[in-house]
Amino acid sequence: MSIKRLARLSGVALAGALALTACGSDDNTGAGSGGSSSSSAAGTSVSENCGSGSLNAEGSSAQKNAIEEAISSFGDTCEGATVNYNPTGSGAGIQQFNAGQVDFAGSDSALNADKGEVAAAAKRCQNNPAWNLPMAAGPIAVAYNLPGVDKLVLTPDVTANIFLGKIKTWDDPAIAKGNPDAKLPSTAIKVFFRSDESGTTENFEKYLAGAAPSAWKTEPAKKWAGTVGEGREKSAGVSDGVKSTEGGITYVEWSYAKDNNLGVAQIDNGGGPVELTGESAGKALVAAKPAGEGNDLKLALDYTTRAPGTYPIVLVTYEIVCSKGLDAAKVPVLTSFLTYLATADTQKKLADVGYAQVPDSVLGKVNTAIDAIS
Repeated sequence: MSIKRLARLSGVALAGALALTACGSDDNTGAGSGGSSSSSAAGTSVSENCGSGSLNAEGSSAQKNAIEEAISSFGDTCEGATVNYNPTGSGAGIQQFNAGQVDFAGSDSALNADKGEVAAAAKRCQNNPAWNLPMAAGPIAVAYNLPGVDKLVLTPDVTANIFLGKIKTWDDPAIAKGNPDAKLPSTAIKVFFRSDESGTTENFEKYLAGAAPSAWKTEPAKKWAGTVGEGREKSAGVSDGVKSTEGGITYVEWSYAKDNNLGVAQIDNGGGPVELTGESAGKALVAAKPAGEGNDLKLALDYTTRAPGTYPIVLVTYEIVCSKGLDAAKVPVLTSFLTYLATADTQKKLADVGYAQVPDSVLGKVNTAIDAIS
């Protein structure tokens, strides 16, 4: 049975982002070196609809765990097709895609027309549009290292002022007000931020600018705008920094916080504290609005939501692809892999490792767009 037929029979349910986002490993080499791959088995037949050959991709580390999970099982289904993914960060992924160095990119922010990314991508696609396909989604954790404080509630303004360096110690009255039962120490707060260009940074700044506009006045961008703290490369860098530093705090994909046993703050946008779970993060995606046209499926998230039980700091990782213009021999491999990534079975595997739910209606549109790639 073909991959696309399997997708239609199975339906679409969940999508995840992993330890989501504009992010990557510390390997900044090309997509074919140091990334993950699905390998073909010698002497076996290749499904007619899978195509054969290899794809190179790079970008978001937020989706690193999810795409590696999908790549691994895709290799069993499409034995003649190979996918290599190098998690160098969203900014690097877009640059490499637009330069024609990789076949698709992963980014935690959609292509930005104002920064010339849309035009550059169209040129790379032989004067055809590039599409943003939301394939993975995951929450950004405000992760901390504070022994003895198992529960921490932060409001948007307090969060912004911590990362701006205006709140300097953990027993500051502004933090204590929201945590009356916590034994907050006088430990100095040590901020860690992404030093590389990161979609996770841009999404976190979008949250701060939207939910705490009186405190965070800087235009969101992939480059961190704060002036205090210590910069570390990639998601692994900031999470390692907090893990080794008592009093440390950062913004990072949930899976990295979990892997490093870091505390994760509950966020109170005004509707009460919300613990970060797959379900609470998924609710934010249900309310996302379409922001693209046709098969360009970028989404607008509501970072100011006060809906009860909704975790507001969520990012979507897009696979950025040429609608047309990719080497014709690679198109069957690309469409087969993307369709496989959007099947119910694959997405359930991603959900099992802690990622947020993407609405069925969105993944249905993703499959329609995949079918239109040529």
